[in-house]
Order: sequence, then structure tokens, then C-alpha cells
Amino acid sequence: MKRAIKASTRALFGTRAGLRWLHLILGGALLMPYWLAGTVIVGPLVGANSMFSDSLALQFGAYAVALPTAAVTALFFPLTRPLAVGMAKALCAVPAERFAEGPARSRAARLRASAWFTLHAGMGALISGASLALPPFAVSLIVLPLFPALRARLELPHFPAWQLALFPFAGVAMLIALAACAAAAGALLARQAPVLLGPTPADRLAAAERRATELAERNRLARELHDSVGHALSAVTLQAGAARKVLESDPDFVREALAAIEETTRRTVGELDCVLGLLRHDDDHTTQLDGPTLDTLDGLLARSGVLVSLTADGDLAAVPPPVSREAYRIVQEGLSNALRHAGASPVTLWIALRGEELEITMENPLPDRTPVVRPGGGRGVRGITERAALLGGVAQAGARGAVWRLSALLPLGGER
Repeated sequence: MKRAIKASTRALFGTRAGLRWLHLILGGALLMPYWLAGTVIVGPLVGANSMFSDSLALQFGAYAVALPTAAVTALFFPLTRPLAVGMAKALCAVPAERFAEGPARSRAARLRASAWFTLHAGMGALISGASLALPPFAVSLIVLPLFPALRARLELPHFPAWQLALFPFAGVAMLIALAACAAAAGALLARQAPVLLGPTPADRLAAAERRATELAERNRLARELHDSVGHALSAVTLQAGAARKVLESDPDFVREALAAIEETTRRTVGELDCVLGLLRHDDDHTTQLDGPTLDTLDGLLARSGVLVSLTADGDLAAVPPPVSREAYRIVQEGLSNALRHAGASPVTLWIALRGEELEITMENPLPDRTPVVRPGGGRGVRGITERAALLGGVAQAGARGAVWRLSALLPLGGER
């Protein structure tokens, strides 16, 4: 019994009930301008001299005019939903993930937002009016038996003592009834909030598209990191190992290797900083990662740490930038794979324009022994395939006898 009383008291007068009551009061405040406009329209029809007349016909007539006016206004005001969601999140005790984000764009979403605004304002006006009028009257009933002078001033008829004793109970009952009505109205709004302010199918589709776009962008940045850093680690590892072997006998080679290591790491750190800045949404970085293109391919081959024989057919400068960037990364990853798995074996590279397509072919001899996998490996071939697929092209890699061959065909009109 005590538990039931405690639960009932908390439901009527607890923190959640108080927040929902405040939410209803805000709804009544939102309807007030429409109600005032309604009194101007209804007043002459019911013969009221003032908009604040005690006429019930004026009060409820203005209310009847205010509700549809508010509904129409909310229907054509795009920010109705985000404003309503903000209040409902804070005051209705409904999980935030059940609400839609952003302005209502579709017709169905606008209709839902308008229905919510009308329901919130309509119920809020009734509870607000009752909250203003009923408590003073109930308090008067509670204290009336204690003050005969108050009864005389109000010119009340004579009541027997037993009837006067009932007045405080009636006043308390009115306050409890008001609290119960406010709690019930707040609970109704809390149940309807996810229905009317929740995401529509169009909202869910838009959210899924945004998540897919964000995931694709992060995957692209991950590929950039893998290709750039993986290639740099492979090249630096090979150059450092070669320099260590001839440290005493060939100082000139050691100096060249150290210079190449310095240049490679400096360039890679710059690319790494750019990518990490994008992942952090840093304002100091642009939202578009402009990587190297085929125009800078000579520099890549010079510092790759492996002997590369390049044959180019066609004007590579005419390749569109998106295709050129992906082609550069494909070549870079191909060189990284050769370094990791074939050591310093020479690489043969062909790049040719074939009509509306760019063809890339790389070959290197397979090692006679089991290769030692160097840092940065594991996802190279899959990343190459993904890059080609994003442009609408194809890529393949595998052993051809004693040769490892990588080939890619990229449409020049491919879009990322």
C-alpha cells in the first residue's frame, strides 16, 4: 500500500511530472498569440466588449479559431519540427534517438510536425488555463472554514459546520485532479512525441545515405593512409637495410639513402597530418583530400627504393584529376607490394591511354624463396580493387608463372 501511494505521489508530483507540466505551459504560451487573434475575430460575434471578457463563448470560440490557425502556420514553417524536438527532448523524458533530426522536408513530415504543434499547444492551453484559475479557488476553499470574515466579505450563504468541514477536502481534491490531468496530458504527449516527431521513412533513408557517405569517406581516407604510409615504411625499411650493409664500404650510397629516407618521411608526415585533420574535422584542413597525381609519378619512382622501368603511352597530363589520383595510388601500392614481397627485384611499369580508359600494368619477378613480409601489408590488393571499382573500372593481381602481375583499367569518365 505504501509503495502504491509513493508511486502515485511520484507520478503526480515528481520531477518528470514537473518537467512535463512545464512543457505543457510552454505549449499554452505558444498558442497565446493565436488565441488573442481569435478573440478579435470571435468577440464581435458573441457581443464581448473586451478580449479578456469572462464570456465562455468568447474564450472557447477564440480557442476553436486558434487551433486550426496554429496548425496551418506550423505546416508551412520548416523549423517547427526542430524546435518541437528540442523542447520534447528536454522536458518529455523520451530518449533522444527516437526523434528525427533537422527540419521537416517531406509533406508527411510537415503534417506530423503540424499535428504535434497543434496537439501540444491545444493541450497546453487547457492545462495552462486550469493552472491559472483552479489553484487560487482551491486554496480559498481550503482556508474558508478558518476565516469567517472571508466568508462574510464574499457574501456567502450560511453553511452548517459539517459542510464547512468538507471545503478543505474539496480544495485538496481539486488540486490533485489538476495534477492528475496535467500528468495524464504530459504522458499522452510523451507517447505521441516519437510518433509525430520521429523519423519518417524519408528521414531514415536520408540518415542511411549520410552514414553510407561518411563510411565511404572514412574508408577512402583509410586507403590513403594505408597506401601512403605503407609505401613509405616499405621504402624506408629497404633503404635503411641497404645502407646498414654498406655503412663502412660505401659512404656515398649511405648518404643518398639517408637523404631519400628523410625526404620520404617528410612527405609522408605531411600526408598523414592532412588525413588525420580530415578525420578530426579540423577547420584548418579542407574537406577534400587532394592527393598526388600522375604528374608527380617521377618523384615516386625515384624514391621507391626499387628499379622501375616505365613505359608511358599517351598524354598522362590529360587524365582527369580524380582518375589521375587513383592511378598514382594504385602504382604506389603496387610498388609497396613489390618491395614487401620481392625485395629489390626490378619492376616493369606500363601506363597507357586507350581511348576513354587508362590502363596500368605492373610486373615483377617472384622471389625464389619465401618472401619476408615487411611493414604495412595486408590490404593492398583489396584497396587497389576498391579504388578501381569506385571509378567504374577493374583491377586484378596475381602470379603469372614466375612473374607477379598487377593490371588495372580505369575509365576516364569515372566519378568517385
